[in-house]
Amino acid sequence: MKKFIQTFKNIWSIDELKSKILVTLLLILVYRIGAHVPLPGIDPNKLDLASAKKGLLSLFDTFAGGSFSNASIFALGIMPYISASIFMQLMTILVPQMQKVQKEGDSGRKKINQWTRYLTAIVTIFQAAAYVAYLKNVSRDALIEAYQPFFWLSTVIVLTSGTLFVMWLGEKIQDKGLGNGTSIIIMVGILARLPKSFLGELAAKQTRGGGGLLLFLIEIAFLITIILGLILLVQGVRKLPVSYAKQLVGSKSVAGARQFLPLKVNASGVMPIIFAQAIMFLPTLFSFTNIDSGKGIARIFSDPSNLWYMIIYVIMVIAFTFLYTALIFNPKQMADSLKQSNGFVPGVKPGQPTADYIGQVMDRITLPGAIFLAAIGILPGIAQQLGITQSFASFFGGTSLLIMVGVILDTLQQIETHLLMRQYDGLMSGGRIQGRQVATTSSF
Repeated sequence: MKKFIQTFKNIWSIDELKSKILVTLLLILVYRIGAHVPLPGIDPNKLDLASAKKGLLSLFDTFAGGSFSNASIFALGIMPYISASIFMQLMTILVPQMQKVQKEGDSGRKKINQWTRYLTAIVTIFQAAAYVAYLKNVSRDALIEAYQPFFWLSTVIVLTSGTLFVMWLGEKIQDKGLGNGTSIIIMVGILARLPKSFLGELAAKQTRGGGGLLLFLIEIAFLITIILGLILLVQGVRKLPVSYAKQLVGSKSVAGARQFLPLKVNASGVMPIIFAQAIMFLPTLFSFTNIDSGKGIARIFSDPSNLWYMIIYVIMVIAFTFLYTALIFNPKQMADSLKQSNGFVPGVKPGQPTADYIGQVMDRITLPGAIFLAAIGILPGIAQQLGITQSFASFFGGTSLLIMVGVILDTLQQIETHLLMRQYDGLMSGGRIQGRQVATTSSF
């Protein structure tokens, strides 16, 4: 406890770090206030978006911090920006012209960021129009009759402006605050629902009488175990030994060094889960009316606890893990880089044999990583089948937990860096926190 207090004092004694933390907290407060401001023409007392708390719509609502079900000015949250960022990231991988722009340095990144903003506005307009249709379909009584002639236009404008403002908040957190701005906003939205879900699960267990509290404590223990396992997945690497030949520096010959090439077990991050959930969500878009009636294929694809949903979901996550890893991981480029720096893998010839060897190693570690990632993805559905409430079950795995763990590790790593730069003890004694870039914007 004494060490924790001293570490906190060290953090607060660094003016730059203190300023970043305060700016981040202030911008988060602005975001959370906006999440409770209702749209013009909506009567919050009559609002009943129960379907927004079921199936995959609940995931969207979780990312928006409850704004979606509250019909607030931030109802679409940061999701349109994430969708646009994912699309632009894929384009920079698949389209040669986009790759050239990306390699232009800062100017190229600025162009891509600007295109991403434009695409965000377009995506938001379409999603805002769909949200208006959704409101009229499921909660018509909450619409103020006198405001009906202006409702469609004003809602599209307000929702688009709200999403662009949230995008601006994320960029400001990135520039002036601490951590990845978009990731922080998503994490805050997820954490905002944790207390209510926690209390709801506790109340549900207490209604069962004797043994309910013990069962709840067992659930918490399992949740902590899952988080620890997820940390291992996030930070797990395979260290590939690499040796460097002797080099001539000036008139001296410097002996070769032996280092390691870290290959991440989960190089694709949260992307496979996002892709899988996006595709699983498509049938519900075409069958909104059947979600609650239990008819049609949309019922299967909107219920994470359904067996067929889990089977299809696991297959898709594993497939997307290999696909996305193949897109972002280039063993040929790594082999060429090693060759240019006089590095080589012991026992493997430089050039193409090294690229083939690195690719084989990556395939071997990607398979268990993909299986573990798929298991994490279906844990919420399994938790629901075991009697855990849907809101609390969402924290047992899936995108929500993966983003939370990744963002927290990344933020702690940045704090750790500030402390070590000023020769303070880090957040963890005996070693440093190995962070990672997470889900969102360029990392998404």
